[in-house]
Amino acid sequence: MTKWTAADLPELTGRTAVVTGASGGLGLITAGELARAGARVVLAVRTVSRGEQAALAMSGRTEVRQLDVASLESVRRFAGEWTGDIDILINNAGIMQVPLAYTADGLESQAATNYFGPFTLTNLLLPHVTDRVITVSSQLHRRGHVRPGDLNWKARRYHATAAYCDSKLDATVFALELNRRLAASGSPVRSIVAHPGIATTNLTAHVGGVPGLVNRAMRFMVNDAEHGALPILYAASQDIPGGSYVGPDGPGSIKGYPAVRKPSRAASDPDNARVLWDATAELTGTGAQLPAAA
Repeated sequence: MTKWTAADLPELTGRTAVVTGASGGLGLITAGELARAGARVVLAVRTVSRGEQAALAMSGRTEVRQLDVASLESVRRFAGEWTGDIDILINNAGIMQVPLAYTADGLESQAATNYFGPFTLTNLLLPHVTDRVITVSSQLHRRGHVRPGDLNWKARRYHATAAYCDSKLDATVFALELNRRLAASGSPVRSIVAHPGIATTNLTAHVGGVPGLVNRAMRFMVNDAEHGALPILYAASQDIPGGSYVGPDGPGSIKGYPAVRKPSRAASDPDNARVLWDATAELTGTGAQLPAAA
C-alpha cells in the first residue's frame, strides 16, 4: 500500500494558508511544504525576526505576521487587520508541560496557547475562511478531562502534564464541535483535527521523566518532525470529511504515515462540546459567530 508523503501534496497555487507557530518544529515544516506546493503561506509567529529567518529558507510565496496566540489582544489585532480570503487556517502553535503561569488575560498559559487562543482566532477569522480549519491536537488528549467550571486551574492543584492533556482535549472537542456548527449552518468550510503521534520536536525537548526518555533515547520508535508534520499536511490538502481526526497509521497512532483515525469518546461527545463552547465563549468574549448545532 502506498504511503502518503509531502511529495504527494497537490498544486496549491492561488491558495492562502495561515500557519500559527510557523517559525519552528511542525509549523516550520508545514509552512515550508505548503509554500513549496505553491500556496501563499502566512507565518503567524510570536517573534517576527525568527519568522523572517524561517521564511528565508522557504521556496515560494511567504509572509510573516506577528501573532502571540496566548494573548487575546494579539489574536484580536491579528484578526482585525486581516483582509481577503484564507483557504486553510492551521492552528499549530502550542506549548507543553510548563510550570504554572497566567497570561495578561488571566488565563493559564497552556490553556491560553493550546486552546483559548485558537478558539478565539478561529472564531474571529471564520468569516474569511473558505475551505478548512486544521487544529493540531495530540494523542494525549485521551488522558484529558473536560472541566468547563475550572478551565484556568483556579480550583485544582496544578499539574503540568494534566494541564497539557486537558488543553489538547479541549482543542479537539472545539474542532469537532466547530465542524458540527459549520455543517448545521450550511457552510462549506470543514474543521479537521490532526496530530503528529509522538514526534521529536522542540515542543518536547525540555520534557523530563518518561516523556523525556522517549524523546531522547527511543527516537527509533517515534516520528521525526518531518513525518510528524505529514498528518497536518494531509489534513490541509486532501479531500476528507469535516470532523476527521488524522494521525499516524502505526500502532497506537504513535508513528507512521497519515491516516484517518478516531478521537476519544470524550472528544466526540456533543454534550461536552456545548458546555465547553459556552464556557470558553464567556471567558474569551468570542464564539457567537456560529449557532449551536442541532
